[in-house]
Amino acid sequence: MRSTAADPTSPSTRSTATTAYAACALAAAWLAYLGVLQWSVVRFRVPIVLTLTVCAVGLALWLGRRTRIHPAPAWLVPVVLLGSVAVTWAVPLFSYLRGGPLTAALATLTVVGVGGAALLSRPTAARARTAYGLAVAGHVVTATIATLGDPAPRIDVWVTLQQASDALARGENFYDMTWTDSPGVQDAFTYLPWTAVLLAPGRWLGGDVRWAIAFWSVVLFLGVWALARPLRGDEPSTARATALRAAVPVTALVVAPGALTQIDQAWTEPLLAAGLVWWAVLVRRGHAWWAVVPLALACASKQHLALLLPLLLLWQPFGPRRAVATGALTGVLVAPWFLASPSDFVHDTVTLLLGFHPIRFANTWYLYFLNEHGVTLPFWVTGVIALGALAVAALLVHRRQPPLDELLRWCALVLLAANLVNKQAFYNQFWLSAALVAMSLAVPRGHGGALPSAARRAE
Repeated sequence: MRSTAADPTSPSTRSTATTAYAACALAAAWLAYLGVLQWSVVRFRVPIVLTLTVCAVGLALWLGRRTRIHPAPAWLVPVVLLGSVAVTWAVPLFSYLRGGPLTAALATLTVVGVGGAALLSRPTAARARTAYGLAVAGHVVTATIATLGDPAPRIDVWVTLQQASDALARGENFYDMTWTDSPGVQDAFTYLPWTAVLLAPGRWLGGDVRWAIAFWSVVLFLGVWALARPLRGDEPSTARATALRAAVPVTALVVAPGALTQIDQAWTEPLLAAGLVWWAVLVRRGHAWWAVVPLALACASKQHLALLLPLLLLWQPFGPRRAVATGALTGVLVAPWFLASPSDFVHDTVTLLLGFHPIRFANTWYLYFLNEHGVTLPFWVTGVIALGALAVAALLVHRRQPPLDELLRWCALVLLAANLVNKQAFYNQFWLSAALVAMSLAVPRGHGGALPSAARRAE
């Protein structure tokens, strides 16, 4: 009788092994990437730059080879969650929280990480849903502790967002203001205006914009859940698999190393991630024109999301008309502030940033050459690298017309490449690339094409 054991040389066995290796590599890169980012606040170290670069190369290889990472070994997700908790405790963590509030916040993240690992070690649909709910609730509790425990963080981001919200309530132009008691930027609002508009309710209703950031974080998590739901044309999916696709990325994001710092510092990238994930949800469900709205709101909140529009323009399920419409709607959204004072608007959102001095604890190659060799890279060098990465990504998106999950990872790579040569990239900008990779893992695989059949019919 012939043995029924799998042949280790067969294509299917080799594919399974490759998938397992790829999943393990992704898990290791996730912990290394976010671990060094936690360490990076507020210090520059060459190993941090090297680690971020290696992770960028790994993401590029993953995209180039189009390696599948599902199914992952059952033990891998618990290891990532427990590893994230361990890194959060072991690696130097920058926070203005002290004493009891700091301990309470770290304990909350530990409960989420350990509880999520236990629930997802032998997951059922109910356990995966519980892990998702635990993560969302844990994030809300952590944000509450940070906001109440540190009511006035000494960072210009928080100061400008607070005072811009007050100016908006008074009907004043926050691009024509000097901030009171700002420890950094004194006379500029460096974001696009809808950052203030979308975060102001946190200040108006709760006294702190961080309440609104927590709200948009929950919107992000709900978007991941919606993204994970299968549609007609997707590969068959059980309730357990659907819940896992949502629970894993959300739990990993909530306990990601450095997450507490991001909450405490009022960094706004969760707002951008929320817009991008709901863009993805609406495109998948065949509502690509409606997807213009959350995308335009995100683009009207922060400048560098403009880098993603060429990719979306060349991706047929969204396409040129909707990309142009996104740009037009973004222009309409920012027009009131531009028209109120064009010189102030351009100064704060463009010229100030281009001429702003390098911040020495930005862990990028620009700062490597400056800190280690005293060399200031010409602007055209960094521009060539960032635009070169965008051009390669755009070419491959145009040729391949990839599925949505792969497109999200191309967006992550473009932003990551731009960050690595920037003179002001910090934890929050790098976090957005990680968030795009995480949300890409929620997307169900389709039988073919870039989208399920229901969404393609809407085109």
